[in-house]
Amino acid sequence: MANILVINSGSSSLKFALFDTEGPVDSGSGSSVHVLVKGQFSGLGTDRYDVSTTRHKPGISTVSPGSAPDHHTAVASLLIWLERQELLDEIIAVGHRVVHGGRHFQQSTPLDARSVKLLEALTSLAPLHQPYSLAPIKALQTRLPDMRQIACFDTAFHAKQPKEARQFALPYPMYDRGFQRYGFHGLSYDFISRCLPEVIPDFDRDAKVIVAHLGNGASLCAIQSRQSVASTMGFTALEGLPMGTRSGAIDVGLVLHLITEEGMTPDDVSTLLYKESGLLGLSGISSDMRTLLCSDKPRAKQAIAHYCYRIAREIGSLCAAMGGVDHLVFTAGIGEHAAPVRERVVAQCDWLGMRLDASANQANQACISASDSQIGVWVIPTDEERVIAADCAAMLR
Repeated sequence: MANILVINSGSSSLKFALFDTEGPVDSGSGSSVHVLVKGQFSGLGTDRYDVSTTRHKPGISTVSPGSAPDHHTAVASLLIWLERQELLDEIIAVGHRVVHGGRHFQQSTPLDARSVKLLEALTSLAPLHQPYSLAPIKALQTRLPDMRQIACFDTAFHAKQPKEARQFALPYPMYDRGFQRYGFHGLSYDFISRCLPEVIPDFDRDAKVIVAHLGNGASLCAIQSRQSVASTMGFTALEGLPMGTRSGAIDVGLVLHLITEEGMTPDDVSTLLYKESGLLGLSGISSDMRTLLCSDKPRAKQAIAHYCYRIAREIGSLCAAMGGVDHLVFTAGIGEHAAPVRERVVAQCDWLGMRLDASANQANQACISASDSQIGVWVIPTDEERVIAADCAAMLR
């Protein structure tokens, strides 16, 4: 049996999934790979760390790997657990989610010392993600130096956007140096784009689709013919929609003002925009949408109102970029589970002829648009690990 281990590492978590690769490789949503077990180390870097697993095939132990306080220990614990399950020797490659690929990496890429060094140089562009994407890669290079490792990039899905969508209005030589819009959440958007023909009846592959990836990080992407046309995130994963703790789009003149007039250092501004803003900053309560939806505090309600307003406004922008829209897809934690958020967003898109089926929305059904809606509205769970495994399998074969 030839298995692929997928690692999706975040700042305080490390998700893992083991897939077997039996069966033909196709261009679908990753049906050529089959999950054996999934799990997650959570609370890394805190004093409340834990680990959980979900078995998808008989014969694999229901006992989880030992919990771990940091990423390196989590990788070590995972390898020991896989060895005890007699699964480690069957792994032919490890696929990793890497948030930023910059100019150099526009498709899934085998990793070596040089490529890891190039990815390290992009850390300042994704400080909340890049170091944690690279931590398990480095740990595996040390522990299993002969293991083939493959990086799959969140930026790669957007690499073929039109130049006018990727440019900033800066002196042109800066674009050639890599100062451009990259876009993120590409693995999620890639998975959704592959799923559309399977989920939407009689789906037209040239349909204009806007996907709302709404989680602790949030963005929108306009997709046509399985290609990214435009996205709300740009040079870094800070731009666009307000997020859990990130501000989203902000006037750069305000940043200059904070430094020149308020005496803030670049580090102060970075902390403000990445860690103290978004839903947390607006509400003063929490970065978790579930907490805010349960709160009767005026600032919680206003934070939700601003969040939905920004989403609806950016949907209008992406409609302009594509020249219309046929379908709106919600995905990721908030998108898949927060019915009140979907309801408010769709209500603010009434001008597009978008209508919601209230009962279907409350039940988190796949199709939540009303029968008289001119736009299809859908809820599709994302699966970044599956698309990583499918891409790795295709590359290996």
